[in-house]
Amino acid sequence: MHFLVTNDDGVKAPGLLALSQTIRELGKVTVLAPDHNWSASGHVKTMYRPLRVKPVRLADDMPAQESDGAPSDCVALSVLGLLDEAIDFVVSGINPNANLGHDLTYSGTVTAAMEAAISGLPGVAVSLDAPEYHSGPLDFSAAARVAAVIVKEVVRNKIPKKILLNVNVPYLPFEEIKGYRITRQGLRVYRDKLIRREDPRGRPYYWIGGKAPTGIPEEGTDVGALSAGYVSITPVSMEMTAYGCMENLQSWNFSHK
Repeated sequence: MHFLVTNDDGVKAPGLLALSQTIRELGKVTVLAPDHNWSASGHVKTMYRPLRVKPVRLADDMPAQESDGAPSDCVALSVLGLLDEAIDFVVSGINPNANLGHDLTYSGTVTAAMEAAISGLPGVAVSLDAPEYHSGPLDFSAAARVAAVIVKEVVRNKIPKKILLNVNVPYLPFEEIKGYRITRQGLRVYRDKLIRREDPRGRPYYWIGGKAPTGIPEEGTDVGALSAGYVSITPVSMEMTAYGCMENLQSWNFSHK
């Protein structure tokens, strides 16, 4: 198979290097990733400026390509014909922090896999539940091995069209991870606040800041699985219709008269 490996942290990120090395054992790998960090960029389609792509090499000397577009742009470029050979599968990551609950709407890691699903390709997004603040390099080796396990199962069993898998891996040695759980999206708790400052000329500017998000570790959720030491695998559908609301809405008196 021909795998596209991408991320939202930039082509030189260590998580992407670890992922590409592991997926390389499963088939042909093409790396096309952003040329800078697009964390929390959400689902982007760049249509009002040209996109640039140029060759680079990863730290292990593997050839790769970088784009000035978003993670989802990298997938779209690959699907629409940038590459000489069509891709069969998109793997995105490894993000250094978990993507849980409503993070999915913000995460460039996850929305790259969403772009794959929209295009009818299997997509897997992989994130590591590392501490928000840490010293020294992170160890992505366990998450990379987990990604390989999951990708092999997807290849073997297939997943329905328009479905992606959002994978979150506890920050533990591979041998200490308890196993794999199929989960639903949990409840993410955000503590955002607006920080107002002034530049040297007295003009205001703003940061959206606050403490790192936490989550409620309910049984059956991605948050709960991670807190218990399990890999969380959440199937995510691109069919986002809220069917439970349709009957109620149909009873409303919509009228333009």
